[in-house]
Amino acid sequence: MLAGCSSSTDTGSDGAPDDATTTSSLATADPASAPAVPSAGCGTAPGTAVTEERREVAVADPDTGDNRWYLVTTPPAHDGTTPVPLVLDFHGLTEGATVHALHSELSALRRGQRLRGGLPQGTGDPLRWNALPTSAEQNVDGTGDLAYVDAVLDQLENDLCIDTSRVYATGLSNGAGMSSLLACARPDRFAAVAPIAGLRPPLECDAATTTPVLSIHGTIDPILIYNGGVGDLNSLLGGAGIEATPAAVIDGPGYPAAARAWATHNGCAPDPEVTTIGDDVQRWVFDCPSGSDVEFYVVIDGVTPGPVASSAARSPTSPGQPPSPSRPTR
Repeated sequence: MLAGCSSSTDTGSDGAPDDATTTSSLATADPASAPAVPSAGCGTAPGTAVTEERREVAVADPDTGDNRWYLVTTPPAHDGTTPVPLVLDFHGLTEGATVHALHSELSALRRGQRLRGGLPQGTGDPLRWNALPTSAEQNVDGTGDLAYVDAVLDQLENDLCIDTSRVYATGLSNGAGMSSLLACARPDRFAAVAPIAGLRPPLECDAATTTPVLSIHGTIDPILIYNGGVGDLNSLLGGAGIEATPAAVIDGPGYPAAARAWATHNGCAPDPEVTTIGDDVQRWVFDCPSGSDVEFYVVIDGVTPGPVASSAARSPTSPGQPPSPSRPTR
C-alpha cells in the first residue's frame, strides 16, 4: 500500500512548525521504515469491524443545512491499539459515496488488510467536489470541502486508531481533482495522493512542500480528455454513450503535463524512466528525492480505470502493475 510515502514540508497548513503528529515529520531517508504515529483514538478505540458505516460530522451541507456524512470501513481484526493506515477515496461527479464504493471496491481491500478507509460524500446537484484553489470562497467559508475533510479526519483519528503518518487520498475524475487539491492544501495531513483520471497541477502548492503522487489516465477518456478539455458531459450523463476523443499526444499537454509539473514541484529530474507494462500501459517513473515520488500511468487506447484495490493501494515507491485497462463508459 502507500505506507512507504510521507509528504515533506517545513510548516503546517496554518503556518506553524510541524510536530511529531504530522505526516511531514516523517520525510526520512527511508519513509517506509518510519515508525507509526498513533492518533488520539489509539488505546481507546474499539476494534469492531464495520463496512461502509455511515457517520456524520458537524459541517453543514451548504444546500440542505444538514450535517454532512461519509462512509467508513475498518478491518475485521484489530486490537484498537496498533495504528493502521487510512485511505480517503473521493467519488466522481454525480456518483456519491455509496455508488463509488461499488465502483472502486476499496472496502474489500480494507476488510482484507490492516487498513481503514473513508468514502466522503460531496454536495450539490449533481454531487460534486469544489476542487478549486484554496482561495476560492467555497473552500474557506467553513462549509466548504476542505473544512469537511478536516472534520472527517479529526473524527476518524479521534474515534479510531489511525497511523497519522500514513493517511492517503485517492479519487476518480472530480474526486481526483479533490485529492490533488488536498496534496497542496493539506500536506501536513496527507502522506501521499493517487488521483485517478483528473490529476491537477500543483498550482496551489507552497514551494516548501512536496507530496508523493501516483496518477493514472487513459488516452481515450471521454470525460476528462487526456490532453486537456472536458467531453460532452450532458450526452454521457444522459446515456448517449462515448463520442470519439481526439488523437492523444502521449507526452503532450493536459494530464501528462500535470504529471511533469508535479515532478518539477517535487524536485525530480525532468525526464521520467518510461517502461511498458503489457501491450497498453506506460509507466512513467521520475527520479525524485526520497519521500517525493511521482509516477504516472498511461492507459493506451483505454478509459482510465477507477481507484480499485490493485491501483490505489500501491505505493509510488514500490513496483507492480496497475489495474488492467478498461474501455467501458464510466
